[in-house]
Amino acid sequence: MAAYVITDLDVFDIARYLEYQRAVRPLLLKAGARYLARGGTCKVYEGDVQPKRILVIEFPSLHAIDEFYESEQYQALENQRRACSSARVIAVAGL
Repeated sequence: MAAYVITDLDVFDIARYLEYQRAVRPLLLKAGARYLARGGTCKVYEGDVQPKRILVIEFPSLHAIDEFYESEQYQALENQRRACSSARVIAVAGL
């Protein structure tokens, strides 16, 4: 069953973030993931949330998300991502 990672991302060093983005793309492809939304127009209908940049990434399963996130290759990049952005990340199983 597909699962989705939803990220609210605040980038404060775009040059470093673009380096991270280029490096993470092959890892996402290897995990069978694909972007469904990446920083497009966002509109809040309810609540006090003020999202910066929303990403929605589809994975084959929650297990695939776990394997991706916990992999040595991704964890090596995660420090770089944290150095140039802050994020709130959640995963949810699809229907």
